[in-house]
Amino acid sequence: MIHIEDVDPTRRQQLRAFIDFPHDLYAGDPNYVPMLFMEQEALLHPKKSPFFQHSTAAYFIAREHGQIVGRIAAILNRNHIAFTGRKEGFFGFFDVVNDEQVASALFGAAEQWLRQQGMEKAIGPANFSTNETCGLLVENFDQPPMVMMPYNAPYYAELMEKYGFRKHVDLLCYWIASEVIPSSVMQMGAQLQQRLAARGITIRKIDMRRFQEELHNFLPVYNASWAENTGFVPMTEAEIRQIAKDLRPVIDPELVFFAEKNGQTIGVSICVPNINELLIHLKRGRLFPFGIFRFLFGLRHIRTARVIALGTLKEYRRLGIDVCFYVRTIQGARQRGITSGEASWILENNTLMNRALENIGARVYRKYRLYEKAL
Repeated sequence: MIHIEDVDPTRRQQLRAFIDFPHDLYAGDPNYVPMLFMEQEALLHPKKSPFFQHSTAAYFIAREHGQIVGRIAAILNRNHIAFTGRKEGFFGFFDVVNDEQVASALFGAAEQWLRQQGMEKAIGPANFSTNETCGLLVENFDQPPMVMMPYNAPYYAELMEKYGFRKHVDLLCYWIASEVIPSSVMQMGAQLQQRLAARGITIRKIDMRRFQEELHNFLPVYNASWAENTGFVPMTEAEIRQIAKDLRPVIDPELVFFAEKNGQTIGVSICVPNINELLIHLKRGRLFPFGIFRFLFGLRHIRTARVIALGTLKEYRRLGIDVCFYVRTIQGARQRGITSGEASWILENNTLMNRALENIGARVYRKYRLYEKAL
């Protein structure tokens, strides 16, 4: 008999069980990377997460014979509703054993809650929005995910589609290998930077001494540049500061760039070392007491990275700023001994970004999918 239980995230034991279930589900899977427990707790706890300053969510676990066999969150993002004008709810933090009945029970609980909030459609998985980890892995299960990207077993898609979920949009991941980037691309980047300079546009590295000010420069460009993307939700100041707090220890100034014109930020590019190379060895996502040492000593040995955000204001697109960002990132990565990496995710319908990556020799090697279902 399958039982669906509400999870009270203010009860530490219940929240811990919700967070830890994937560790048991994927025990023995060589490609599974545990999320850091402290980050997951800060994200999910309503008194710690800035998401709950404007929105709400409900968490559920499924039990069978007393054992947890699945989990899901139903998400009401009021900022998304205000921005789009659509009554769309989300679901996320979805993990389940390969059992259609269990999956259906979890989806049913999330759907019921979203209907009670007046929602007319469910979209996901998203944890809590497209500003955080999102998407269901549907292609390439043969290697671990990159930093801040989700992972799931191949059977998830079948369980979702049997329940009635259909494709909303695909999210593409590009692989960039430093050694296959044509020298012509690197030369083109240098030429483009000269042309941009003639227009009064400069590209500079992040200044870590002014980190808080840099965040202030980043947020309006991010919200404006991504506004037309499918599923976009404006990020709040508190949300970007929480993400930045998690990322700051691993940010490399050689991999983060700002484009400016007359002192105003018009574009941003953020690439971070792939710390999943280290997290994959952490037991149940715990840094303490001993994982912290492996993590700190391992940072210098990371050989891959991920471009997690790259965009320019609409009026400055088609000038080659994106190519300059990629070239500068490749140059910085080479200096750090990083040989390859992922640019993700890119919407399948984002023609400009897909073309820019193809032009520098990147290739699609992995695909995630957002699903939707009418309620």
